Amino acid sequence: MPTLARSTSRSAAAPDVRPVRVTGPRVARLLEETEEVDETRRTALTAEFWDEVERRGTPLVEDLDGAPDHRSVTFLWRGHRATRQVLLFASRISDWDRLAGSLLERVPGTNVWHLGLRLRADHRGSYRLAADISLRAAPTDPAGLQQRLRSLTAHAASDPLNRRTVATRWRAADSSVFALPDAPAETWAGRRGTVPAGRVERHRVPGAAPVGDRDAWVYLPPGLESAADAPLPVAVVCDGDMWFGRLGFGDTLDALIADGALPPLVVVAPDAVDRRTRWRDLGGREPFVTFLADELLPWAAGRWPLTTDPSRTVVAGQSLGAMTALYAGLLRPDRFGNVLAQSASLWWRPGLPPPAAAKPPVYGTPWLVGRYASGTRGPVTVHLDVGLHEGPMVDHHRALYDALRAAGHRVTHRAYNGGHDYACWHGALADGLARLLGTPAAP
Repeated sequence: MPTLARSTSRSAAAPDVRPVRVTGPRVARLLEETEEVDETRRTALTAEFWDEVERRGTPLVEDLDGAPDHRSVTFLWRGHRATRQVLLFASRISDWDRLAGSLLERVPGTNVWHLGLRLRADHRGSYRLAADISLRAAPTDPAGLQQRLRSLTAHAASDPLNRRTVATRWRAADSSVFALPDAPAETWAGRRGTVPAGRVERHRVPGAAPVGDRDAWVYLPPGLESAADAPLPVAVVCDGDMWFGRLGFGDTLDALIADGALPPLVVVAPDAVDRRTRWRDLGGREPFVTFLADELLPWAAGRWPLTTDPSRTVVAGQSLGAMTALYAGLLRPDRFGNVLAQSASLWWRPGLPPPAAAKPPVYGTPWLVGRYASGTRGPVTVHLDVGLHEGPMVDHHRALYDALRAAGHRVTHRAYNGGHDYACWHGALADGLARLLGTPAAP
């Protein structure tokens, strides 16, 4: 994750998307107004500030002089007497190895805690906040402070002043979402009450060891009964428990179909179950690819009118699920002619132990890139998405794109301004499905 730079103006040396710490205009004005006033006046100015923030919502997004392509983004926390420190944990902006760089600062004499960042105006991302109200003072040594802050991340929650949220994996607390003015529009997000609704069902799918029986979510388009004679396109999407159990992706599919961006299709999405099972199944795991191709899809085709044409079949996933999708395209192009891979964990290679917080380094060519470069069993169409804040993964995806092109596959690639984040993947998944199954994709 990137380390935050501290500056009060745009740094010409910093990469275009690099987060740079700034003091936003509204907080700068509050600092100036409260500097040399008595307590009564400071209390009144603070109350006015919070009234304004409640009307505007958070984070505060403001223009920056001399930087029309960037914005000041100020994250806020209303503290109280017990608040010792407040931590921002933002997807691929906060540095897990240097969490002190993401601590908010307090406006002296007030309950206003703030952290401002200069971000490019097309950024979208999620974040959580955590307040330290422990009885002990924060450690002064860097190692002790880092340990305290890492333990604090377990208690991070959504921003109470931001109504926009996204579900998080394996956590009860949602994350908050912000999108700057030039972020890609999410045309199909959310429920439109005026469009016909499809059905989302959950089924138990029998499977052989080592995968075994698995719960799977199935999206069935509106009007399926009247179109029973026409085989429908099908998408297999990893992590069904997230996409349909928590993120409501069925509403997005309804809107895509209603707008004509997608034809009526069936989506089959097996659950990830839990961390251990997900690590066992996803990545470059041949047993799970076999389950998808030879057990899940035949099971679904026995119940609904699904195509067997690989050119009208997509396999999609994110992170380790994206590795699964890419591996399925490599091994079974006879079944999966289209691959949608978002933020693929191309650091993965056979033999890795269960992951720790840090991903293992990649020396030389990523394993799956080498597999594709060595040749495949047939042509596939691939769309790749990766966030500009995903560190080495950006270069890994470029290497995969080059390998796919050199091998003669049809491939498109998009780098968005964000991180490893469902807040970004949701809109990108909709766009990617439309690209692969809607109108013909541009080369």
